[in-house]
Amino acid sequence: MNDIERGEKSVLEAKCPQCGDLMANMGLDFESPKKDDLKKWEHLKSLYSVGIAFHSCGCSGPGYIPNSKEKLIEYFEYLKTKYLKNIDFWRMRIEPTTKAEHDKENQRNWVNLGTISSNFRKEIVKNQDGIDFWLKKVQEIESKISLIK
Repeated sequence: MNDIERGEKSVLEAKCPQCGDLMANMGLDFESPKKDDLKKWEHLKSLYSVGIAFHSCGCSGPGYIPNSKEKLIEYFEYLKTKYLKNIDFWRMRIEPTTKAEHDKENQRNWVNLGTISSNFRKEIVKNQDGIDFWLKKVQEIESKISLIK
């Protein structure tokens, strides 16, 4: 079993007490619904299928986890909109050509640049790199939306 967030092999493998199959590692913050609440179990299955689980360090919990299929789709559509806005930033951006422009942009747009490259202070981040990064994110979200629909 893989940890969704980190892609690491899970050390714990737990078997279902009823069927004997391996159970999904939903994380320490997971609270299982009642056994006969099939609607909630089906929702948990769809959450897990798109990579959402209840993993956290214990400080602030696992973050926002939608409580219905409709809310999950709404959340992914919201993320997709944010990703498309990031693509707009990279399409409209003028790449710096001088050191002064590069330094000025680093101060203004460090969040956008740092998302694409950890070395943005030393090298100029290409617009195409930003566009490619966010297009990949949009494709991932679209595949998750189609998976749960």
